[in-house]
Amino acid sequence: MDILIGITAFLASLLTLFSGFGLGTLLTPVFGLFFPIHVAVALTGIVHLLNNLFKLSLLGREAKRSMVLSFGIPSVVGGFLGAWVLIWISDTPPLYTWQWGAKTMEISLLKLTIAALMIFFAFMEIIPALKKLNFAAQYLTLGGLCSGFFGGLSGHQGALRSAFLINAGLSKTQFIATGIAIACMVDGIRIPLYFSRFQSAGLMGEWRTLLIATLSAFAGAYLGTRFMKKVTLVFVQTLTAVMIMVIGVLLGVGVL
Repeated sequence: MDILIGITAFLASLLTLFSGFGLGTLLTPVFGLFFPIHVAVALTGIVHLLNNLFKLSLLGREAKRSMVLSFGIPSVVGGFLGAWVLIWISDTPPLYTWQWGAKTMEISLLKLTIAALMIFFAFMEIIPALKKLNFAAQYLTLGGLCSGFFGGLSGHQGALRSAFLINAGLSKTQFIATGIAIACMVDGIRIPLYFSRFQSAGLMGEWRTLLIATLSAFAGAYLGTRFMKKVTLVFVQTLTAVMIMVIGVLLGVGVL
């Protein structure tokens, strides 16, 4: 398990600087193979924050402060609301149960929600019309609220954030650095909320897994910053999206 998570964290962190997929988009499904989905979101959030703090130390000086504030503050509000919704739906009873041999499968509101978001954001990275989605600069406050909300709910904040920031007049390096700074702000509000509710799930008992995933993500981020040139990995994006969709479907029907 730790080896698989470590490899995924390394590759995911590396690819976040070159392709559309974010670390949370790739790492949450892998954690979800071994942990309850709300714990998977929380564990991914911890790795995501630590990795972004590391990337911020490498690129933070390039972030545009005015954009970090104007987009980041609404994102923090949205992140708080999204994390609160995650905590709330994690307590709802199963919607349906079914048998697969001797094993009882549960379909819950939480699993259906995370599965739907996984599938949607995977589509968003490979369907041209969705991939090119962008919004005018006057909608930055709304964009911050929306991207922060989904960041708090499932960790999927990068794709929407990019769609709103793409027209903000940022250079490539400013765009990446500003996005990293805003992601740190959202993680900084959602993770304490996760811990306030999910401590009983034994999050810190998984310190070794977290350490491996975090160090692997650091290595991927460091390597990625050495090759900042934009690269389009169409095959990798498509293959990864399909795998995420498969995991999303299995999660939604209660197999995971």
